[in-house]
Amino acid sequence: MPAPSKRAAVKGAPTSAARSITRTYQDILYEVKDQVAWVTLNRPRVLNAFREQTLDEMIDALKSTREDPSIVCAVVTGAGDKSFSAGGDFFAMKRLNFTNAYMWNDRMLGLAMTIRGLPIPVIAMVNGWCMGGGHELALWCDLVIASDNAVLGQTGAKVGACPTVGATQYIPRIIGERLAREMIFCARRFTAKEAVEVGLINKCVPQKDLMKETLKWCETMKGHSALTIRMTKRSLNFESDNLYSSWQHGMELLAHVWGSDEAKEGMNAFLAGRPPNFQKFRLRAKKELAQYVDGFNRDLNAPPAMRRKKR
Repeated sequence: MPAPSKRAAVKGAPTSAARSITRTYQDILYEVKDQVAWVTLNRPRVLNAFREQTLDEMIDALKSTREDPSIVCAVVTGAGDKSFSAGGDFFAMKRLNFTNAYMWNDRMLGLAMTIRGLPIPVIAMVNGWCMGGGHELALWCDLVIASDNAVLGQTGAKVGACPTVGATQYIPRIIGERLAREMIFCARRFTAKEAVEVGLINKCVPQKDLMKETLKWCETMKGHSALTIRMTKRSLNFESDNLYSSWQHGMELLAHVWGSDEAKEGMNAFLAGRPPNFQKFRLRAKKELAQYVDGFNRDLNAPPAMRRKKR
């Protein structure tokens, strides 16, 4: 993935585990403090929805943790108390079509592979909304802890987007095939408490305790073998590494959705605060199919000279 055009500024001494290290970005906040790397989506005005620049910056920040072996784990979270991430920013996604889809899809896959490839655990600290691509971001992480005000869900069916860069692969493995299909087809949402019960996340805590509980996990891992964690993360990933081919397939499917009439209707409806009218596309398809069947019955699928004569 391309790094941000302007190299992130680094402050502090990377050789000192006790000192705070920060990098300056536009869409995210990044800090290494007490051997924990904190990556914060910093777009609260759009509920921490991400765009291409956001994905580039997250990849760059997370990859930088490999430059400091004293870092124990990384925490991904969202600024404010309303949203972890609402997913992709529709103002960015409305610009996508089959021609330029890879510009977005490759970044999504790049971030997923960065998180999976790091030798340290990555924790999603979820506060508030965790929807669509934002939920896929949480799925990529090794552990998920959420506050009791968190809501997790897949909204693709409601807005004309396919959740094929994580959701269709991970969710069936985590909560089972039947519930996964309900979550995706029906856009079912889970509260944090419900998410724990079905195994979608690890832990739900009161909002006021979210930071404290996350730090407990980080402190616990500080006392564990870095080499063991690195090797076991790689081993845990072994079976699901085969998902890479499914991701590639899913991105090509998604490329056909971007820029389609249904995708435009879903996103425009969401931004306008109205229900989407997907029914018109079903009726249009029904009309087109009827025309095809009529042509079949009238022998229009043969050259004119070979068609049956009308009775």
